[in-house]
Amino acid sequence: LQLYIEPPILPVEHLIKLGDSWRETNKIRKLTLWAGKYQMSLDQTDIKILNILQQDGRITNTKLAKVIGISPPAMLERVRRLESSGVISRYVALLDREKAGFKLLAIIIVKLSLHQISSLQTVKERLVELEEVLECLQLTGDVDFLLKVAIKDMNTYTEFVNDKLSGIPGIQTIKTSFVLASLKSSTMLRLKEENQ
Repeated sequence: LQLYIEPPILPVEHLIKLGDSWRETNKIRKLTLWAGKYQMSLDQTDIKILNILQQDGRITNTKLAKVIGISPPAMLERVRRLESSGVISRYVALLDREKAGFKLLAIIIVKLSLHQISSLQTVKERLVELEEVLECLQLTGDVDFLLKVAIKDMNTYTEFVNDKLSGIPGIQTIKTSFVLASLKSSTMLRLKEENQ
């Protein structure tokens, strides 16, 4: 498995320059300079660590080391390197949306009027600033953006569309569908392990 990532922040003493590549002295993995970015090769231990942490981000270092079968100091070093390289971007608490008071989940399709847009970047910035928006995806084809929006009730939705979304210059069409049931909701990227 290979992931292309921005250059990681790693201690210089761990790296030896070999032509156009960087290789860690402890052979845990290698980083190869490629088109201005590093190509990072994850070994099977890294993959197992990532699969476990995606399911339980609060697992202790000691328990994780025991499950994987390496020493706690070696585990801590691996996790820190996965964090500093950007493969692990952050740790969060995932809330139950409805129990948190957000009863409605809306999928909103947004189309732009190109001749009314002074700056596409400004539209993007305005969309991502909306606190109700969980995800903002720019798409190809006839649709410009897809928004996943969590709202408390219909009054909140109406205020969101009328007072916030419609106020962004350049938006031509807003179409909303409300989610009846969430059959699957996951944040996990399943990485393939050799024994799977």
